[in-house]
Amino acid sequence: DLEKEQLKNLKKVVKHFENGLPIKNVAQITEILNLCAEKMNEQEAFTEPLCELIKLFGLPFQKKKSSDEGTYSVEVSQSIAQLGYLMRVPSSQVKIQICKSIVSFYNMELPGKLLSGYQPTSADYKIRRAEEGGLAESLVLSLALVENQLTEKLWILKALQHLSTSGESCGQMVKAQAASRLCLYLNGADPSGQLVLRSSDILWNLLENAPKEEVVNQLRSLECVHALKEVFLDLLTRGFRHCDHQLRNDLLVIATLLAENSAVPMIESGFAKLLIVLATFPEVKLPNPLVKGFKLTYSYEDFEMKKLLFNIIRILSKDPSAAQLLSENHVMPALLYYVKRNQNSGFPDWSATQHEELQLHAIAVLASVAPVLVDKYLSCQGNTLLLVFLEWCIGQDPFFGRGNSFHGTGGRGNKLAQMRYSLRVLRSVVALYNDAVSINLCDQGAISQLLDILKYAADKSKEKEGTILLEIQADILFILSVLCENDVHRKELFSCEGIDILIPFFKMDPRKLYSGLGHNCLLLSALDCLWSCVIGCCIAEDCFIEKQGIFLLLDLLALKEKNLCNIILGILVEFSDNPKTTLHMSIWRGKRDQTAANLLIQLWRQEELDLGVRRDQNGMIVDTKRPIVTSFQKQQKVIPVPASCPSFAIMEISESIRAKVYSLFCKLGFENLPGLSAKDFVTLAIIQHYIDFKVGEVWSEICAELKEEFRPVTPDEKTLKLISKASENTGKTVVYLQNEVLGRQLRHEIQEEEKTYKEIKATHTQSELINKSWENFLTRTSNFEALKRAKRLQETLIEASRSKSKIQNGPAHCTDIPKLHTTV
Repeated sequence: DLEKEQLKNLKKVVKHFENGLPIKNVAQITEILNLCAEKMNEQEAFTEPLCELIKLFGLPFQKKKSSDEGTYSVEVSQSIAQLGYLMRVPSSQVKIQICKSIVSFYNMELPGKLLSGYQPTSADYKIRRAEEGGLAESLVLSLALVENQLTEKLWILKALQHLSTSGESCGQMVKAQAASRLCLYLNGADPSGQLVLRSSDILWNLLENAPKEEVVNQLRSLECVHALKEVFLDLLTRGFRHCDHQLRNDLLVIATLLAENSAVPMIESGFAKLLIVLATFPEVKLPNPLVKGFKLTYSYEDFEMKKLLFNIIRILSKDPSAAQLLSENHVMPALLYYVKRNQNSGFPDWSATQHEELQLHAIAVLASVAPVLVDKYLSCQGNTLLLVFLEWCIGQDPFFGRGNSFHGTGGRGNKLAQMRYSLRVLRSVVALYNDAVSINLCDQGAISQLLDILKYAADKSKEKEGTILLEIQADILFILSVLCENDVHRKELFSCEGIDILIPFFKMDPRKLYSGLGHNCLLLSALDCLWSCVIGCCIAEDCFIEKQGIFLLLDLLALKEKNLCNIILGILVEFSDNPKTTLHMSIWRGKRDQTAANLLIQLWRQEELDLGVRRDQNGMIVDTKRPIVTSFQKQQKVIPVPASCPSFAIMEISESIRAKVYSLFCKLGFENLPGLSAKDFVTLAIIQHYIDFKVGEVWSEICAELKEEFRPVTPDEKTLKLISKASENTGKTVVYLQNEVLGRQLRHEIQEEEKTYKEIKATHTQSELINKSWENFLTRTSNFEALKRAKRLQETLIEASRSKSKIQNGPAHCTDIPKLHTTV
């Protein structure tokens, strides 16, 4: 009768704690649970008491003190974890009850009567303890025990659905390979449809809350992708309910995340082809057995599916192995279908707003697909369609964009969104530098049309600037740069009206470069366009120079913006082959009457400061052996490289601006340069011998490489020493010239100082004489005796000044004024 007594006592325990387990007794109840589970193997009568005890875990635990939650946290975590281990008990009733209790953690209901002196624990107390105990991992592993038991499986999935809302539980589930397990269960028989619904929800939570890479890595097997494809296809063709369409879209989002990983076998499984065919339906009218039975209802869910399918096309276009699949399944014609005016959508069931959103999305995807399928793009007359569409964009057609979608940003009440994405497509295909694309565009008058659009956008930008208008202008400038590069005829076509449009970009307010809207990108695009569309064509160059273009470039250079200096100097070097350029550079004056030579020298000094080149306080050479070597070059070890590979000394030429400054001075000359100080002449001496120093650097590298590999023969070694000595002598010569310049400056300063001192001394002497004269005057007016002495001195001087030989019969003149009564 022992078992009967045990069952009786178990019922008493359940009755005693029917309003909730005290938190301090949870560990003891767990021990009883384990004993009951052992007894169940012998007596099924223990099943019901075991389920009743498990049900108690669904009620809130009771605490006497607030500190009880922390005090018993470890015991409670272990007890809740034990529920997961009890899933091994071979009883469906027990498994279901465990899942029900876990679900109740998230839907906590207080019992009708509370224990006297106790309070329920906080609402999320059990959830936190379940996370700490690793309950989610145990439940995932228990799925293997119920593979053929649908009801139990659904209850476990329901519990996992709740647990997967936390990141910690999702991490435990991923550790137990939950993603791959759930994906393989998707195709299981389930009339209710709950299996797919709950599994997809858990997968979604795992992708959101766990490391996405790990989840995708679990789903990358061919079996998982195939299972996902089959359940998606089933929902696509047989799902007619609203919830089926939502579930279909959820699975499509999961498929999108998988497609982003190139290692996932989307193509091998046939899933990619199915999605591509769906994306081109109904734009492509060709029947396809893959979508047999599918009917577009034009509901909101179908609209969302269409956008998701477009997005998958964009993702697949990044995978080179998918290019053939995209070409064979008519993706290009389907996307180009939307490149037309919005007068008649062709789909009466899409609303105007939805059609506009699909149109913008399709054109945005086309920018990714067109470079991959460029031959298909040309055969479908993509350039022609886009140019006609762009013509409509700047036309007077009374179309008002809704601007509701992500792609429609800034397009409300205008056609800027359509223009923006159409130009992105042109930019993407032109960036391939494909001759067929460029010729096709130019033959259709694209240069003239693009200039019209650029002028239209520039005028709009004067009314109200925005990122979209700036992006449109930058894209057009890039397209023109690629089209006109290396083709003089196209440059001549550009110069007719292009230079007038280009000039205002160089007059941009420098403060706008820091606005964050994209003015810096626009200015760089304009400079790139100038380089590609003007330089190399004499007509265009002369036109630009006549419109004071060189002055504008020097004004921009005077800003000393690091990211602008290199490209502007490069442009000026290219322009310097035109004799008018040098004249304009000589005439230019900046702020405080700064000359072009002074500006270039300042840029040189700043560049050397940034590169860590050693100079003294006067800018003189410190190391005559390596006068222009940078700190980076000094840190590099000797690395022997093949003759075809450039060394550090050569690479430095392209990376810094010093070579360009030297080239410009070769055109301007090194003598008779106005507006330079002695310090400028010191720097100019270094610039003048830049090429000599650079040759010395290269020889120095050759010597170092030879010593690393082997010892040169004696004649070669002598020759190398002579070359090294010659390079050092050049450095010493420049130092001598620099000292001479500083000496002349010092002597000039001393002469100026002496001259100034003499002027000061003369001023003081004159002042003393004036003071002495004034004192004498005061003495004569206040002292009669002094006045008489002065009078006698005056008479003596007058008499002494007279000629000693008297003129015969000449008149006698008296020097006294009669009746004078003043002392002045």
